[in-house]
Amino acid sequence: MIIAVDGPTASGKGTIAKALAAHFGLPHLDTGLLYRAVGRQVALNGGDPDSPEDALKATDFPDAMLDDPELRNEATGALASRVSIHPDVRKALFERQRAFATQPGGAVLDGRDIGTVIAPEAEVKLYVTATTEVRARRRYDEMVASGREASLPAMITDLEARDARDSGRKDAPLTVAEGALVIDTTALGRDEAIATAVEAVEAANS
Repeated sequence: MIIAVDGPTASGKGTIAKALAAHFGLPHLDTGLLYRAVGRQVALNGGDPDSPEDALKATDFPDAMLDDPELRNEATGALASRVSIHPDVRKALFERQRAFATQPGGAVLDGRDIGTVIAPEAEVKLYVTATTEVRARRRYDEMVASGREASLPAMITDLEARDARDSGRKDAPLTVAEGALVIDTTALGRDEAIATAVEAVEAANS
């Protein structure tokens, strides 16, 4: 069984995907980490994330990069959004994601184009979303809790810019896949959101 979980930044899709993987005993891949690794590698190379050539060169990042804690910070997230608009970068990472999705027994993948591009044949497709203000508040609270400086207005501006890039790019834009169940987590707590997702998967396989 392949479960595709798509949605914008800080919507809760990662939390839901991890919970589904644990609940159904499936391997999980946060595909956004691949793009974050490319963005991080571009920075380490001293390159330009808006340059197709520099971004493509960075797709040859070492596997150990996926364990780099720097991938989780906001700066790297912004770089990931910028490198992900390049078609050649998406092509370079496609096979890695595709192989994970089609492994024996199935898998759970979360990202922005899982149900539309990476695994359109997924038995279950979810699209997790929330208002920009709520998503920004979640990110802001996470950063403050971890002792990092943060600005809520700046966070809202950053998310709006990311959403515009992700949904407006020509190649594999962020959109609701055909047949996907939309889960709006704006007013849902973590446990409620996970329960809703589990019910959706069980219903799809009943």
